[in-house]
Amino acid sequence: MTERLAAEVFPPGEFIQDELDARGWAQADLAEIMGRPPRVINEIIAGKRGISPETAQGLGDAFGTGAQFWMNMEAAYQLSKIRSDDRVVRRAALFEKVPLKEMLRRHWIENSDNLDVVEKQVKTFFQLKSIEDPLPSLAHAARKSADYSEMTSAMCAWMLRVRQLASTLKAPRFSEQGLESCFAKLKQLMANPEDARHVQRVLLEHGIRFVVIEPLSGSKVDGACLWLNKSSPVVAASLRYDRIDAFWFTLWHELGHIKNRDGMETAIYDTDLVGEGAKSSADKPPEELAADDFSTKSCIDQPELQGFIARVHPLYSKLKIMGFAAKLGVHPGIVVGQLQHRQKIPYSYHREMLARIRATVTETTLTDGWGHILPNAI
Repeated sequence: MTERLAAEVFPPGEFIQDELDARGWAQADLAEIMGRPPRVINEIIAGKRGISPETAQGLGDAFGTGAQFWMNMEAAYQLSKIRSDDRVVRRAALFEKVPLKEMLRRHWIENSDNLDVVEKQVKTFFQLKSIEDPLPSLAHAARKSADYSEMTSAMCAWMLRVRQLASTLKAPRFSEQGLESCFAKLKQLMANPEDARHVQRVLLEHGIRFVVIEPLSGSKVDGACLWLNKSSPVVAASLRYDRIDAFWFTLWHELGHIKNRDGMETAIYDTDLVGEGAKSSADKPPEELAADDFSTKSCIDQPELQGFIARVHPLYSKLKIMGFAAKLGVHPGIVVGQLQHRQKIPYSYHREMLARIRATVTETTLTDGWGHILPNAI
């Protein structure tokens, strides 16, 4: 409070003049004491020249106050002449509330010099009545690499973008009776990476919308299941792990949630990953354990895998893996992924068999990211 009043009422020069008057010194006397030209002292007292660190030290030594006293006074006085910019405060609030920079880069909202326009777009995107309102809590089931007690702004933005894009896809009414047919068709696509281009078509035919959205920094999301309504499920993938095993495990995991109608009313997080970051299943919610189990079994027939392990362990050659994968009708990378997850082989083994799949999937799937720029309102 003292600093604010001094800055508002008194420039530093007035305090210097008070010190001179109290001592009976003239400005020329102070100039001689400090070894400075009289003109410089006069300009400082008149407020025409600021107090530099060297001058502050000289004043502090001359008056016995210390240099910091004069530096603080000068800083407070200079700040008092500058009006606070409300636009900076509002921008800072936006950057703190939402991942604004990435949303602008991805064209989820359009940049504008008019801050009112940007705030309006943020409110529309996050479905807020006021910019001060908390971000919405969205019902969904998601696979992430970190456990959050609350949904982060990056995750919230990603999920809302999923809903936005999925809403543009036309699909017949979803029926649980058609799931087995859907699953059977998907399994026919697991042998060749190129066949993943048909995943969206197969899912749409059975009333399931499928979109791919590059994750925002900090969201650390692999996939999600949500519902536009009770008869319109959505599967979203981030493809941040560009590997065929990760793609199919995440896809089957989210389809397991749809099969069990998870994520319709509450948020469910799965923090178990495919690969080196995989965590123990201890303390997982039952919905996630069920989805993991469904995905594992859907990727590879588990009794067959157990038999394969019993026959060849510990000599998992590429030739044996390829032969086993061909027998099951899946890509060898999917076998490698499960062997790595079971810790039967190190994660450094046979990594060249983990085929990349992102380019194939995004070629035919509604995609936002990796150069696929979609309008903010479609």
